[in-house]
Amino acid sequence: MKVVLAGGTGQVGAVLDRALTAAGHDVVVLTRNPVRARQVAWDGRTSGPWAAEIDGSDVVVNLAGRSVSCRYTEANLRDMMDSRVRSAEAVGEAIAAAAKPPELWLQMSTATIYAHRFDAPHDEATGVIGGTETGIPDYWEYSVRIAKNWERAQQEAATPHTRKVALRAAMVMSPDPGGVFDVLLRMTRLGLGGPVAGGAQYLSWIHDRDFVRAVEFLITRDDIAGPVNLAAPGPLPHRAFMRDLRAAAGARVGLPATKWMAEIGAFALRTDTELLLKSRRVVPGRLLDEGFAFEHAAWPDAAADLVRRVRDRR
Repeated sequence: MKVVLAGGTGQVGAVLDRALTAAGHDVVVLTRNPVRARQVAWDGRTSGPWAAEIDGSDVVVNLAGRSVSCRYTEANLRDMMDSRVRSAEAVGEAIAAAAKPPELWLQMSTATIYAHRFDAPHDEATGVIGGTETGIPDYWEYSVRIAKNWERAQQEAATPHTRKVALRAAMVMSPDPGGVFDVLLRMTRLGLGGPVAGGAQYLSWIHDRDFVRAVEFLITRDDIAGPVNLAAPGPLPHRAFMRDLRAAAGARVGLPATKWMAEIGAFALRTDTELLLKSRRVVPGRLLDEGFAFEHAAWPDAAADLVRRVRDRR
């Protein structure tokens, strides 16, 4: 197949690029800064010569959007919104104008679309969309609004000949430098891998190889459209997640952090505490119903595999 990865130079894009290329597919990456063959320039907002790559392709995967690993200032939140919505609109316009449109458009979304919740998991059928919870920071609602507008841009695109799937992805855990797992592992090895703010908040995740396998599964299943949760079936409280990571990494100490300590740490790292404090209890209802089998369904096994691959890389 010819697969176009729009905004495919980040962590998740690199995971997909490696795997799909290794499987023999022709992968083209749309990026603002092309540096090698099979990378094509685009601005993520307006039409241009890059649209010719979509015409005649088999699958388009749009991953574009400003990184969420930043301070959630008004300007950064606005940039998160604009970069996601405008890139989705640009991809939709390119597909609509194609003489031979792709059969499938996979649009990145996020598990953050669901409500901050402890009592029950969110699947696609019964999950509660966030934004109306009480007792949470006001800007968390804006994060949900970003996700809703991101998905709406795909839904409203005039692409009748292209199947559309929104990937409501949890944190993709891979051994790549700079990814979320790399950051968590470094904190754990420094003795900082304890629970944050009590650790009752749920953390949803997916192993990078299961993420790739789920994408490949969705490509082959032409009867699946709409939102799909890309998350392992075993979300768990932050305290248990970090305990299992410490065990995999051989770290004996994991100092806990209060909410105000997390705020200071997030400020120092130029990121935001929503990534740590929002309870994301998301499960892959549709994938399981359709027969998808996870290779790494439980976090202790997944963490051990990821730690081993980090060590092998070194």
